[in-house]
Amino acid sequence: MPVSQAHKADLLLLVVTLLASISWMFSREAVLAMPPLLFMSLRFLLAASLLAMVAHRQLRRLSARQLFRCVRVGAVFGIAMSCWVMGLAMAEHVGEGAFLTSLGVVLVPVIARLIFAEPVPGSTWLALPVAAAGLALLSLEQGLHLEAGQLFFVAAATIFALYFNLNTRAANTISTTDRNGNPIEHPRIPALALTTVVLAVVGVLTGSLSAIFEPWGEAAANATFELAIWVILSATVGTALRFLVQTYAQSLSLHSHGVVIMVLEPMWTALMAAAWFGEQMTLMQLAGCALIFLSLLVNRWRAVRSLLKQALSRVSTHH
Repeated sequence: MPVSQAHKADLLLLVVTLLASISWMFSREAVLAMPPLLFMSLRFLLAASLLAMVAHRQLRRLSARQLFRCVRVGAVFGIAMSCWVMGLAMAEHVGEGAFLTSLGVVLVPVIARLIFAEPVPGSTWLALPVAAAGLALLSLEQGLHLEAGQLFFVAAATIFALYFNLNTRAANTISTTDRNGNPIEHPRIPALALTTVVLAVVGVLTGSLSAIFEPWGEAAANATFELAIWVILSATVGTALRFLVQTYAQSLSLHSHGVVIMVLEPMWTALMAAAWFGEQMTLMQLAGCALIFLSLLVNRWRAVRSLLKQALSRVSTHH
């Protein structure tokens, strides 16, 4: 893959981490005032509707096989999001939730290796424990408390890792073999169409679960203009824009280990939460941020080394 493509994917995933951390604030405000699954359904259906207005031509061109792949990705993602939002609603320690959910990013290369036999560079295996240690220092200041909410976050993290891999494979052209060993090529699904269908499936799935398990009458009675703003911001910035950019970035490379850059999300979340609620970051949290940055340098060591060589050669030529 050309270096420019890799750098473009990294930059876009960096933008995704910022959008995702902002979305944590919107989601937290919204689930305090309405049932969590209902919020997720409204958020994702609104986002899918907005994208469908732009994606209608791409959607009409999808084959039945491509549509099935989109729905499969959406179903896995919907289950993960349902677990995540239940954890968010039940957890008393949001920092721990951020840590456990973020482990999903650390698990992406592991799932890629175990399920899809994808080769993973040695630098990524070195970076993963450093990233996990950084996440722990950033989020677990008061230790890890075993409670129901945390179990939902652990389940969400594992399923998120599977979703990332399926989404990457759907957004790229991949070749597989049938039972007789004949090669089958699965053409890539355009990022806009893929994102639209995936978000719609998540909206329908979470809405169905909400209709079964949650009271809607109370939510309608508590509806306010401020709550509507949180839902709209979550749908536009935190969902439609975020997942479209993420899927496009994933379409630039079939290698899932690049997603490790998204380990930055909880760091931005902690910084924004500190600004939002007027909190101060501890030395332990700052050390966690440093470890997260170190893990990214380790994961991207080849690119870092080439940049250093270029910088040193320029300095030597000037002298």
